[in-house]
Order: sequence, then structure tokens, then C-alpha cells
Amino acid sequence: MLTDKYRSLLDFGRSLAISDLNAREEGGKLKLTGNASYQLDKDLLWDKIKTYSDWQRELSADIQVKSTDIYGVYTVKSGDTLSGIAKSLFGDPMRYSEIFNLNKDVLTNPDLIKVGQKLKLPNR
Repeated sequence: MLTDKYRSLLDFGRSLAISDLNAREEGGKLKLTGNASYQLDKDLLWDKIKTYSDWQRELSADIQVKSTDIYGVYTVKSGDTLSGIAKSLFGDPMRYSEIFNLNKDVLTNPDLIKVGQKLKLPNR
């Protein structure tokens, strides 16, 4: 059963808080539907989908994005820097200033971020 093969994907989707996540087998394919809060969550789910062998043949996903004003929300982890976050998510460490500017309500200095802070991310 495809649902069994993709169980960890469904669990991952739930951990991303993909709402109304639904998986049903139809015509030999597993069809996923749901609603992501932000594009970041949808992208993370798709990155996970692509780790499965034969996913193109076995799975289709229609994940809608609820909010498009920002790319997503990132929770700061130990060792993070704004430039490191920008490089890992956008491929460009210089975009740290965009992250900083978007979060001036919680940040006063781009070099002073704290573990656990939730930072809004600019659109790609």
C-alpha cells in the first residue's frame, strides 16, 4: 500500500502543520492535498517528497499556500546567524539584511539573534 510507504512523509507534513492533510490512493497513485501556512512549508514538504524513489510515478500533491505575504517563519537554532539562514534558505548570505529589516520588531542588531526567536522570512 502506498500509504504505508509514504507514512513518514505524512507524519512530516503534520509536523509542518500542513492543515487538512489528506492522502488517498486513486488510480495507482497516492494523492495528497492540504494547506500550508507559508510557501516555506510547502517547499519543505516537496523536498521530502523528492527523497522517495519512484515518487513521480506513485504520488501527486496539491498543496495550497494560505499566506503569501512572507516566505515563512523560521525558528532560530543554536549556532544560527542571519547570513547562515539566508544562505541555507535563499542561497545568498547577503540576504541577511532583508531578514533583519523584516524583523525589526524583534531584532535590534543583525548580529544578535536568540535561540527560539521566530523570524519572518522575505519572499524568494
